[in-house]
Amino acid sequence: MANPLSDFSNGLSTAVEKAGASTVLVDARKRYPASGIAYADDLVLTADHVVTREDDIKVLLPDGQSLSATLAGRDPGSDLAVLRLAEKVLTPAKTSDNVKVGQLVLALGRPNGEGMQASWGIVTAISGPTRTFKGGMLDEYIRTETTPYPGFSGGPLVNTEGEVLGLNTSGLTRGSSLTIPNKVAWRVAEALATHGSVKRGYLGVRTQPVEISEAARQALKREQEHGLLVLWLEEGGPAEKSGLLVGDILVAISGQPVGDPDDLFSALNSDTVGKSIPVEVLRGGHPETVSVTVGERK
Repeated sequence: MANPLSDFSNGLSTAVEKAGASTVLVDARKRYPASGIAYADDLVLTADHVVTREDDIKVLLPDGQSLSATLAGRDPGSDLAVLRLAEKVLTPAKTSDNVKVGQLVLALGRPNGEGMQASWGIVTAISGPTRTFKGGMLDEYIRTETTPYPGFSGGPLVNTEGEVLGLNTSGLTRGSSLTIPNKVAWRVAEALATHGSVKRGYLGVRTQPVEISEAARQALKREQEHGLLVLWLEEGGPAEKSGLLVGDILVAISGQPVGDPDDLFSALNSDTVGKSIPVEVLRGGHPETVSVTVGERK
């Protein structure tokens, strides 16, 4: 007679084994090591805050082999870093973007040479966008009730099939852990592996949210309750050069409505840097569109 509990237990063990083939130990700080995920056959994606030295970085593979690694790129704003190995010996993680609240998941880590560690729970929330205290923006993040044991930062959150759903980190919020989903983490990883950093755009403005009047909403021909009043322009900045004025109300960037500073921050992503984009404003209550060449935030 089949034992459902044994089948369930064996299924979890199999998931850990599958994902463990792509989970490595990252030794790049004075304290205990952390974890990492094989992003490509020679690239490891990990949490930026666990890489406190850029020399003498070691990566311990699942087979026990220890290899030297170099820092390919880092982005403190999203707490992600990519390490590069000299040899193409890694097994890239199998991923899934199918995440649901209530889903059973496992948080994995390889914080020491003794092997894999795991905790399990459910997805409690999928939220975002949110600005991190390190000056970045996450389009989305996952909350779970798994236990983030020491050294789990940089390790994967996986489903019961052993597919990676995202990267776990305790470096983006004070006193708690969250998961950066694949669609965010892998995009940042690609930029880090290619360019070494993530570009973020800026206009050179200071703004505050304001309510849009009924007459102005009618002029916009859409229901948008809030915009961003321009209070200050950086001298010689992208916005001033393009003709934006103090007193303008920003209402859309590249057709994407903006009603609070986080909307603006999110709209000025790496794809916009150096490009001329349409910025819709209310000027004297009337909509106008100004082309602005986005600068790079330093």
